[in-house]
Amino acid sequence: MSGVTTTLARLKLSLLRNGLRQSGGRRAAYVASAVVALLFAALQLAGLIALRGHAHVESLVVLAAAVLGLGWAVMPLFFPSGDETLDPTRLVMLPLRPRPLVRALLTASLIGIGPLFTLCLLTGSAVAVAHGGAAFAVGVIAVALALLVCVALARAVAAVNVRLLTSRKGRDLAVLSGLVIAVGAQLVNFGAQRLGSSGLAQLDPAADVLQWVPPASAIAAVHAVSEGSYGIAAARLALSALALVALLSLWTRHLTRLMTSPDGSTLAAADTAARERASGGLAGLLPPGRTGTVVERSLRYAWRDPKTKAAWVTSLAIGVIVPVFNAWQGTGSVYFACFAAGMLGLQMYNQFGQDTSAFWMVAMTISSPRDAYVELRARALALLLVTLPYATVVTVVTTAMLGDWSRLPETLGLSFALLGAMLATGAWASARFPYSIPQEGHKNVAPGQAGLAWISLFGGMFTSALLCAPVIALTIRLHVSGGDDRWGWLLLPVGTVYGAALTLLGLRLAAPRAAARLPEILTAVSKG
Repeated sequence: MSGVTTTLARLKLSLLRNGLRQSGGRRAAYVASAVVALLFAALQLAGLIALRGHAHVESLVVLAAAVLGLGWAVMPLFFPSGDETLDPTRLVMLPLRPRPLVRALLTASLIGIGPLFTLCLLTGSAVAVAHGGAAFAVGVIAVALALLVCVALARAVAAVNVRLLTSRKGRDLAVLSGLVIAVGAQLVNFGAQRLGSSGLAQLDPAADVLQWVPPASAIAAVHAVSEGSYGIAAARLALSALALVALLSLWTRHLTRLMTSPDGSTLAAADTAARERASGGLAGLLPPGRTGTVVERSLRYAWRDPKTKAAWVTSLAIGVIVPVFNAWQGTGSVYFACFAAGMLGLQMYNQFGQDTSAFWMVAMTISSPRDAYVELRARALALLLVTLPYATVVTVVTTAMLGDWSRLPETLGLSFALLGAMLATGAWASARFPYSIPQEGHKNVAPGQAGLAWISLFGGMFTSALLCAPVIALTIRLHVSGGDDRWGWLLLPVGTVYGAALTLLGLRLAAPRAAARLPEILTAVSKG
């Protein structure tokens, strides 16, 4: 092992060790996550070995290897700060050549929980399909090759996108990780249900394709040796080896470019911003005065502020995942579409806290209940510009998937009534229970304010449900009396008008309180 490789391997170990020394909380979190990950890996290893001899186990392990490769490919995009050694810009000023540096970084990348977790799953996959001494011998090569392909893939993706990942917009990609996890969880749930009812044979069509895609092709080679297809096994191993060489070459080329060329990643962003200022952008479509200014500011916060964007993305994802995936599985109800309005309605809560310490500039412009009313009304309007079309589309899609078109009007009416109730309670809770959202780290509530957040959110949701009771009661009444087919369409205008009335009433009640409590609100949202 060369001196550079040894040095970087020891550096990776030092980074892990020094990270654990920073605080007891971080050490406990790291140890707990490591124990859970390794326990899960051990259970997966045992489960795969237990499946040895099953008629369709080769399809399962091929698919598992492909999913592992996909996970390693997207990890640098969604978690760019998860591993500091993924950023090669930290090494560009050192007198190192790219090829030795690639070998050293590849070795350092094999140190950590992620590679160990991957090794356990790949080992279990190889053992599950290996039969005979030759298959086990090839399995050793296949596991090592597949692991190297996964790690090289992550490094190549990080090197290609390093300028993006270290920028502000690149770090915002981590916001999408919640969406990917939410969608992936639903896909896993749906797949598990299908496998439970139909067995592993359902995986055969996908495995027939993925067995020729690295790194899954390396594991598929072990199964080919077990069946005596040595030529096919050699071809699949060769595919994985060629993929590894190609990834290392791509990594080396971009690392060389990174070490020898200046950073021009901000030029395009500057040009885009200049064109946006020249064209007027969104401001030209909004009403003049304070209302248009506040709407534009709120939408820009939702697009640019990482914490606000994370909340929006999560709400948008869950709002569509719950109804659509349940309808896809045939177990859903058209009323699940109300999740769309409910999840985005949560964004109305803690409106002033979303501004953090910058709220003092807003507070300087509020001198009367009328100013507070216009401010809150504009923030609600910004939310409605997104929520109304979004909730409508989700409801229509869910209804189409279930084929229950007769209930579309009443579902939309319930959604709009729920949205109006949450806008009303959210405005009042923003004035009564404001709390700070830390801009650094992953916490969404400043220390000591968790109680305020719980009261604001859960108290508001409970109150919103109570406020929607008249519309819900009317819906039940129509169904019980059998008049839903004839009069169900009335729930759309009734729910819309009722929701609008609740919103206006909530804004009217919240505005005087917000104007009177400006010093307290400013103090609360500036903590942390």
